[in-house]
Amino acid sequence: MGQKKLIRFAELETFSNVLQFPKDMPGKWSVFFGNNNPLTLELACGKGEYAVGLGQLYPNRNFIGIDLKGNRIWVGAKRALQNKLTNVAFLRTQIDQITEYFAPGEVSEIWITFPDPQLRMSKAKKRLTHPKFLRLYQQFLAPGGLIHLKTDSPDLYRFTKLVIDLYGCPLHKDMDDIYETEKISDELKIKTHYESLDIAGSNRIHYLCFSIPPDLGNKEKDTELKEKLKEYEGLD
Repeated sequence: MGQKKLIRFAELETFSNVLQFPKDMPGKWSVFFGNNNPLTLELACGKGEYAVGLGQLYPNRNFIGIDLKGNRIWVGAKRALQNKLTNVAFLRTQIDQITEYFAPGEVSEIWITFPDPQLRMSKAKKRLTHPKFLRLYQQFLAPGGLIHLKTDSPDLYRFTKLVIDLYGCPLHKDMDDIYETEKISDELKIKTHYESLDIAGSNRIHYLCFSIPPDLGNKEKDTELKEKLKEYEGLD
């Protein structure tokens, strides 16, 4: 580990807005923030641009950026502290262990911004909008709670639309290209470091907003999804 990372990891230990693999947190986030304001998560937050940006837009809501990589979390946490954003915090953990940190109904919204699209068929279950993850979110997301996906990956966009349709998820907004719209919301104007790089080179950003139904189906539905993926992606 480089000297810069070592310094950042040491500094993370002193940040009041960073929790690293904490214990006994479900149901206690209102105590942590000192209020009962609605709670929004940014999953796989990287440098936390969305957690910080949303925290600036909505001072009466609480935001938590979640990622495993402390070196990246340091950037967002530092910025939040510098801007005195007491409604923004960061949680260092793995996404597949997220249910260990939140109580049922404790979270109002989830943002997933530019996640790894996991393009290979063998890695489909690692996509953060796969039913495997939706079932995790369902355990702590309030009824009717919103999930926002912002991505430059047409494959992840199409995959998520397939999941929404197959599993009967209420779809609230579908934008094939947010920048084709004359007026976009302040939320969608927030840019992550990844979006600024424009690695895909498409300048096309997709956005979906949906909810999770009470019943996400069973193994038969999951098998149907797998079969449809083979058709969509030309794999067998």
